[in-house]
Amino acid sequence: MSSYVNRQILLASRPEGEPTAANFKLVEKPVPALNEGQVLVRHHYLSLDPYMRGRMNDSKSYAEPQPLNEVMIGGTVGEVVESKNPHFKAGDKVLGMGGWQEYTVVDANQRGVLQKVDTTHIPLSAYLGPVGMPGVTGWYGLVRIIEPKAGQTVVVSAASGAVGGVVGQLAKERGCRAVGIAGGPDKCRYVTEELGFDACIDYKQHRDLKSLSAALKEATPDGIDGYFENVGGMVLDAVMLRMNAFGRMAFCGMISGYNGEPIPMANPQMILVSRLKLQGFIVSEHMDAWPEALKELGTLVATGKLKYRETIANGIAEAPEAFLGLLKGKNFGKQLVKLV
Repeated sequence: MSSYVNRQILLASRPEGEPTAANFKLVEKPVPALNEGQVLVRHHYLSLDPYMRGRMNDSKSYAEPQPLNEVMIGGTVGEVVESKNPHFKAGDKVLGMGGWQEYTVVDANQRGVLQKVDTTHIPLSAYLGPVGMPGVTGWYGLVRIIEPKAGQTVVVSAASGAVGGVVGQLAKERGCRAVGIAGGPDKCRYVTEELGFDACIDYKQHRDLKSLSAALKEATPDGIDGYFENVGGMVLDAVMLRMNAFGRMAFCGMISGYNGEPIPMANPQMILVSRLKLQGFIVSEHMDAWPEALKELGTLVATGKLKYRETIANGIAEAPEAFLGLLKGKNFGKQLVKLV
């Protein structure tokens, strides 16, 4: 045995409706000694993401359910503390899927389970946000599905979040009008003033479709050519009514239905009337696009052109509450847990 003690968060039970802290369990385990080819990683940051909510259910989704009484899945960045693998040495900064725990022993001979990252110009935590899965998600939905042309209008829901913020800034890079939808005046101010969107609609100010539609009409005088969907529900209904002919919609998430509620669509006839293209996607199924996406995202972050914000919870014990807050939109930008 090594002298390290690992604290882990397990999925203790499946939520019925809204998840609670009682669905999680904190345990301590000694870290096993390394075998040949293995690497011990001390996690510095854990990423909390909406997709984890779907994994908690034992039902059909695009990802395998999270097994009970096992460490919750999740992306991590950290540092190699011990290595019995020639490709890694102590001190290397690495990215992986280490899960909700402080340490992980990785069989580093498997390709792709652990990736070295360069922190010279890009902060370590950014590899879980704009230069990681959320950033590539935004890039793929915009570049490969929405395919924006200069002068077109792109709308993004959850615009202040880790994915949405990237979408709008990349749209601006491509000469588009970028319009965000976010919850609350602070988030909307951030979206326009810091991220550089042309407009942002506070959905909390618009409680019905008529009101939201009027705000959307004002923000998109030339209609909407591309929409990046993170929420579903009334926001989707309002956007659909403003879509231009041959508009494209990238479906990334439907957070309004994550606890099992149905999400009716008010005007599906608009798909036909406006000849819309709707496409859902999972970014891990498009690994061929990652190098191109990461090259652009990494350059923009390193040069200070791509702005992002992080909400940081301290310590592994805080992960469940931070995750529950994320599902309710309490976070601002990328939700992380700092583990060192």
